[in-house]
Amino acid sequence: MTARASTVASRISATGTANALELRGLTRMFGALAALTDINLTVRPGERRAVLGSNGAGKTTLFNCITGDFPPTAGTIRLFGEDVTHFPPHERIRRGLRRTYQISLLFAGLSVRDNVYLACRGVSRYRFSLLRPRRDDALMASAEGLIEAVHLSDARETLVGDLSYGQQRQLEVALALAGAPRFVLFDEPAAGLSPTERRELVEILTNLPSHMGFIIIEHDMDVALRVAESVTMMHNGRIFKEGKPAEIESDAEVQALYLGGGHG
Repeated sequence: MTARASTVASRISATGTANALELRGLTRMFGALAALTDINLTVRPGERRAVLGSNGAGKTTLFNCITGDFPPTAGTIRLFGEDVTHFPPHERIRRGLRRTYQISLLFAGLSVRDNVYLACRGVSRYRFSLLRPRRDDALMASAEGLIEAVHLSDARETLVGDLSYGQQRQLEVALALAGAPRFVLFDEPAAGLSPTERRELVEILTNLPSHMGFIIIEHDMDVALRVAESVTMMHNGRIFKEGKPAEIESDAEVQALYLGGGHG
């Protein structure tokens, strides 16, 4: 076995028992401003975690560091046991990481099905092929499955520009699930949704495969606490408190700092 093959084999073997995500001493500076300071965070495979905090707490910067959009100033990032601190975003995607963004990034002039198909194609080995998909194309079948999973079957032929805002957010979830990711970062998926759409989002996230872990950033604590099994509170770029949803919801310090003394 070559040295490279040995390294790859050991990495694959290690991911079987490694944590999905490990952050150690993660720090991100913007000049003299510390957006993140000494973040230590561990997420188990299949774990669903909410990261909460007020605006400016460092939540989106945390996601940007995990995905490689911002390199950390200090600290390490490990995905399934592998140090990816200095990997570019596309290499993290190849290792099973996906993300949604606060601002919709969709092809408005294409149909729902075409958007999802392109996402599936983009993370496949055939992404640079110019051949048209066949009727029995496996990627098209995967796209159809994702459309059904996010409750958009009746809109599969609809142009994305004609979808409601809530449907566009559902579509973004489908795009993030393309290629069977192992870990997903959801950045405020409930923002701008109606109460009915939020309930539907909760159902979609709750029904994701059990092996697929995720972190959700969300201002709507009713959504976050219903889909997460653990919660990390952030304040001024630091981890302020961690616990189970019920513990965080009833914590006096959390209520005083974020909820104005109570939460109904």
